[in-house]
Amino acid sequence: MAPNIVEMRIASAKPLARLTPAERLNFLLTNRLPRRWLTLFMGRFSRIENPLVRALSIGIWRLFVDDLKLGEAAKSEFTSLHDCFIRQLKPGARPLDDDPDVLTSPCDAVVGEFGTVTEGQVLQAKGYPYSVAELLGNPADAERLEGARYVTLRLKSSMYHRFHAPCAGRVRGLRYISGDTWNVNPIALRRIERLFCRNERAVLTLEPETGAPVVTLVPVAAILVASMRIHGLDAPLTLEYEGPNEIALDRKAAKGEELGYFEHGSTIILFASATFDFAANLARGEVIRMGQPLLRRRNPTENNE
Repeated sequence: MAPNIVEMRIASAKPLARLTPAERLNFLLTNRLPRRWLTLFMGRFSRIENPLVRALSIGIWRLFVDDLKLGEAAKSEFTSLHDCFIRQLKPGARPLDDDPDVLTSPCDAVVGEFGTVTEGQVLQAKGYPYSVAELLGNPADAERLEGARYVTLRLKSSMYHRFHAPCAGRVRGLRYISGDTWNVNPIALRRIERLFCRNERAVLTLEPETGAPVVTLVPVAAILVASMRIHGLDAPLTLEYEGPNEIALDRKAAKGEELGYFEHGSTIILFASATFDFAANLARGEVIRMGQPLLRRRNPTENNE
């Protein structure tokens, strides 16, 4: 199938005509306009440090979200819209579960699909699988993850945009995969097949200190995400990034330590071995905060032997 046809193929789960007016407008505005141009423009516009532009931009943003909580930010004044997007939080705003047998959520997010990697596939939305090998850009990595647990974590635009280590360990390398910037909201996930495999993304591997198999984090960019910043890299990962794709990275990270941030809301897909079970609080559509339990290692004493 020709690439241009693949890019325009729409899943048939819910025809556009059957969407509500609000859903239809959202889908058309965020997926039928020139996504790359809008994303590059937003990256530049959001950095304008003008009090009027900043106030107007944040005010318009508030009209489209109902849960923008700036009271927990480390500072109360922002120099630009971008400065607000990448805000840090007050100390103690996200209590961390420090049990070494618990993998904590790397970010604030709405929980999407989660389950077990089966025959090399996971779910994007109900009834719509995609290939782990295509997502990771490496068949050998996908083979290693057969039978592993996965969780999809969607960061809404209003949420805290930074992501953190789910366990203590060592970051061992990064793979950057260039791609599109489709919206990653539920409407698009029900209509655009293989969406995560199409978008710009990075693949981070983390070797836990406990001796458990590696944890893989896949931050996926989306429309209006001007870049992903990964600590330890000199350059941001943007639509204008020209390589290399395999990037040497070797740094120690404490549990809960910041690994990087999006410059707008997006998605992180986390993979962990089958020695972990999902935390009791995990439920699709529910909000989870950075530092809360995501997975718990089964029979920890036995696994440490």
